[in-house]
Amino acid sequence: MDLQDFQVCERDLDEATLSNYLQSEALAVDTETMGLLPHRDRLCLVQLCNEQGKVSVVRIAKGQTTAPNLKKLLEATNIVKIFHFARFDLATLRHYLNIQVQPVFCTKIASKLVRTYTPRHGLKELVMELEQVELDKSSQSSDWGNADNLSEAQLSYAANDVRYLVSLRQKLITRLQREERLELAQKCFECLPTIVTLDLLQFKDLFEH
Repeated sequence: MDLQDFQVCERDLDEATLSNYLQSEALAVDTETMGLLPHRDRLCLVQLCNEQGKVSVVRIAKGQTTAPNLKKLLEATNIVKIFHFARFDLATLRHYLNIQVQPVFCTKIASKLVRTYTPRHGLKELVMELEQVELDKSSQSSDWGNADNLSEAQLSYAANDVRYLVSLRQKLITRLQREERLELAQKCFECLPTIVTLDLLQFKDLFEH
């Protein structure tokens, strides 16, 4: 991991890093949690990466409910926030830090709209095809709760989850335009806040018969 373009922040972004990121047109974002249920499994890390490849990991303390600088950044309407499976991260950020992320680009939704020749839309598969890079996912199922003592492997994993998203977005936009599905993708992204509200209220299969 290149530590020159990598930093760890405690509880929130510092002012200098916030100012740097606020200059971005697009910003990659990811979260690490204790599990997949937002009401049960707490938020532990928030990872960010800008167009220049600067990665920051914000360690979220147990019981923490605010991160003002992170909130200002993720709610900035002039910066597109890029996620892979945004639905989960948006729910987690809203539930734990009261952050209403907007606007959003989800690489998983985009992948499903244009990579219809495969059922494999995980980040590992997407990065392999579009970036020719094999991600090491060995730390995916690990304990993120002890944020003060994360291993080098965990930090590297966390960084790689955002490091390629800005580039992936551009490549996926090209394909969406080619297949005339970019407008449809944008409409899907705009629906995400409502879907997240339903998820947090634990409604399931609302649109089924």
